[in-house]
Amino acid sequence: MRGKQVELVLLLTQTHHRIYLEQHQYMRSLKQALDAGGHCLLEMPTGTGKTVSLLSLITSYQFANPSSGKLVYCTRTVPEMNSVMEELATVLNYRAEQLSASEEFDGNDFQQQDEESPLAENSSLPQRKRPRKVYKKDDTNPPMGPICNGGKGAGGSGVLALCLSSRRNMCVHERVLEESDREAVDAACRSMTASWVLEKVKQNPGSLETCQYYDNFQSAGEATTMPSGIYDLDQLKKWGKQRGWCPYYLTRQAINHANVLVYNYQYMLDPKVAKMVSKELESESIIVFDEAHNIDSVCIEALSVTLNEQGLEKATRSLGRLSSEVNRIKKTDNERLQQEYQNLVNGLIDQGLIDQAANNIGLASNVLTPDVLNETIPGNIRRAEHFVAFMRKVVNHLKVRLSSVAGPSGGVQSETPLSFLHRMTHGTSIEVKPLRFSYSRLSSLLRTLQVSNLDEFNALTDVADFVTLLSTYSEGVAKFAIIMEPNGSSIPGAIDPVIQLACLDSSLAIAPLFKRFGSIIITSGTLSPIDLYPKLLQFQPCVSESLNMSTFRPCIRPLIVTKGSDQLAVSTKFEDRGKTAVVRNYGAMLMELCRAIPDGVVSFFTSYSYMEYVISEWDSMGVLREILKSKLVFIETKDVVETTLALDNYRRACDCGRGAVFFSVARGKVSEGINFDRHYGRAVIMFGVPFQYTLSHVLRARLEYLQTHYQIREQDFLNFDALRQASQCVGRVIRSKTDYGLIIFADSRYSRHDKRSKLPKWIQQFLHEEHLNLSTDMALQHVRQFLRIMGQPIDQIALQSVLLTLEEVERMNPPPILQTAGEGGAMLVE
Repeated sequence: MRGKQVELVLLLTQTHHRIYLEQHQYMRSLKQALDAGGHCLLEMPTGTGKTVSLLSLITSYQFANPSSGKLVYCTRTVPEMNSVMEELATVLNYRAEQLSASEEFDGNDFQQQDEESPLAENSSLPQRKRPRKVYKKDDTNPPMGPICNGGKGAGGSGVLALCLSSRRNMCVHERVLEESDREAVDAACRSMTASWVLEKVKQNPGSLETCQYYDNFQSAGEATTMPSGIYDLDQLKKWGKQRGWCPYYLTRQAINHANVLVYNYQYMLDPKVAKMVSKELESESIIVFDEAHNIDSVCIEALSVTLNEQGLEKATRSLGRLSSEVNRIKKTDNERLQQEYQNLVNGLIDQGLIDQAANNIGLASNVLTPDVLNETIPGNIRRAEHFVAFMRKVVNHLKVRLSSVAGPSGGVQSETPLSFLHRMTHGTSIEVKPLRFSYSRLSSLLRTLQVSNLDEFNALTDVADFVTLLSTYSEGVAKFAIIMEPNGSSIPGAIDPVIQLACLDSSLAIAPLFKRFGSIIITSGTLSPIDLYPKLLQFQPCVSESLNMSTFRPCIRPLIVTKGSDQLAVSTKFEDRGKTAVVRNYGAMLMELCRAIPDGVVSFFTSYSYMEYVISEWDSMGVLREILKSKLVFIETKDVVETTLALDNYRRACDCGRGAVFFSVARGKVSEGINFDRHYGRAVIMFGVPFQYTLSHVLRARLEYLQTHYQIREQDFLNFDALRQASQCVGRVIRSKTDYGLIIFADSRYSRHDKRSKLPKWIQQFLHEEHLNLSTDMALQHVRQFLRIMGQPIDQIALQSVLLTLEEVERMNPPPILQTAGEGGAMLVE
């Protein structure tokens, strides 16, 4: 490791001719964690090249240390996934060019140096001169697909980088692509690729439609290899279609041979998906969770289940269909059921001794692997008809419990899993042990019955998932809570009773990853306060750091507006949010800001309901008419298609010079994955502090759990959660050093130290005393002054001053010093 320390420093700076100070600090912290073989928490300012720094360091580390495992990069959305692949293509292609140029210059590759002679290595470093070639990114996309470089492939070392997504994003079959949603695409794919479909077609050619891409992929066998290169989703589909192979199954097969994998959080954190995709990753793999400020919420959602009345009715109908199908199979193909029964008796399926084909896998248990009992499925649910009757009892009991909540004497009820399970077993005379195997038994039965459209059985799988988790985690410390509410609908006036199995411990889903993998990197631009994550996720990071932003000009101007022009306080506190004076002051503030700020302005509200209320009030006050004189207005809705269309038109309005204001919601889709760089976001306004709904019974249960078991006070967690959401919203406004933007916190509570101290360091470094406790008029003066300064041409000399050259980086990372250690010995010291 020490022999390659300097080599690594040289490699990581080859991504760009010069790098920022925070990029260097970020990469050093990453390398410290990788060298120590531990986990790390890193917060890096938004818009400072976090992704390219991370990819450059880790791929360089892989290049210098061939024994290190895969890089598994977890993102949240498909656009983020494609963005990562573009950055990776830039890094690896540039490195391949530099290594090729280096070999031509001195005839030696880094890997061919004598690593057993650190003295020779050190003595040669000062004389090393290599031709510097700056890679300038043009308007075209970076090279994707297969990359060859003297036989070494991408990055000079044969790197294969893949991204994996759902069938809907990877399918190339014309008929399947006509389906509208993910479930329909999955069902159509399985109907043409399932093993029993292929068997029937083999016996009777032409009897059923199959997928020619999957057939060709299966026929190619071991010939289905991929050349080294960088493949995003479009490249995978293009390359697969050219060869007539299915991109989805090709990628699933190539995962084990890839050096870099990019996919969604769920592929790593959700046990149902992880068991099918990530189970074969080696323990040396480096796992990265990018934009991981909400990782605790993702972990909780992965192990939580909600049932409602409509879902239980669908489950009842699904059981009826299963019963009819079982009776039909018993008459026509009873041997199939007998074979399944025998496998269950022998415990072959549960012990993993019978591998299911990848094209048959549709369901995997939501229970974490270490918590699965190493036993065979109980005898009373082995036969298909017995299992259907067993599940019917479970569904009927849940219906009774739900009706008791919704009745006249009902109300919100909260129970521990053990209490709920006790009432279930006594009310139905069923045993606890079979409940633990409900999910896996249902999965086995659906495969045996050769069901392709699993979407039709989603409600039943939710019930099986519910009782499996309930029975598995009922003992010991209650890490789950059963919450029964008479109205779980978000629609006013609608009655929809629900039973929620709420996971309270976010560490439950991620704990197996911390045990299995040596290095897990949790990073984002908004992790502050960073010290709460080790408590929430129950791990000990070896590196935990929050970085400042190096800048040649104050490109961010955060302002805290606490009162309107009439000096009345503005706040979205429950007792103040509905006051006419508050709504009027918010409207007057936005009107004046829209007049003073060019191009795009983004406004975030604390919730959909509050945004709708405020917009309605502004309409009656005439505020919207005044805003429309200077900018067009676009609104985020809960409908993805409508929001996408609104965003597209918002950008068009900014491009043509008309200007626009976009109304959005904290915790919404726009706040999590959309960037408003350059003229698309010259200012972002956060109306209020985005606290969670504190009367939520699920939230109350989680707060009580955190207080009892982790000593995290209720108010500390609520402040932490609200401020990270606010930081995520305002971080959308700046995406590079040459960009600039205003950040306006419009709530009197932001002026309090316990709130603003939890903002990220890169925001706090620009938040000075004169920016606190402002009225609307005072804020407008700061806005105009800031825009005058930022409107000047960029000083290129000043911009270069915040960039580090290769020589400066080497001086900041001196090579190890060789010291004599007794006779005939030597040692390396820092």
